Amino acid sequence: MEYTISEGHIVTEAEALAEIDARGWYGFVRDVVVEEDEELHWHDFDAVLYVVEGTARAATPTGTVEAGPGTRAQATAGWVHGDIAGTTYRGVFGFSVDPAKMTQPVNKPRVDIS
Repeated sequence: MEYTISEGHIVTEAEALAEIDARGWYGFVRDVVVEEDEELHWHDFDAVLYVVEGTARAATPTGTVEAGPGTRAQATAGWVHGDIAGTTYRGVFGFSVDPAKMTQPVNKPRVDIS
């Protein structure tokens, strides 16, 4: 599994944070405004995003992924993606790794192997 999208999952920040905490993960709430397309990249940790308001949009090597309000998007380490310009949303994020202990850079550059 690289990613899964579950619509109609969570409706409040408190519910999302409780679910993240039950996993033993690290959660936080953030407003996201993407002004420029991100380069495709990956992370070395598992992550989950609960969209509270707006729509999260990301490019992948095979197309675009969208997640609207009430959606849970879950991705495994290594999933290649990049946020798309014009995307605005409020989300609850959960990471399998303590953000203070993440390897740098957090966004690992995509490497094409031909």
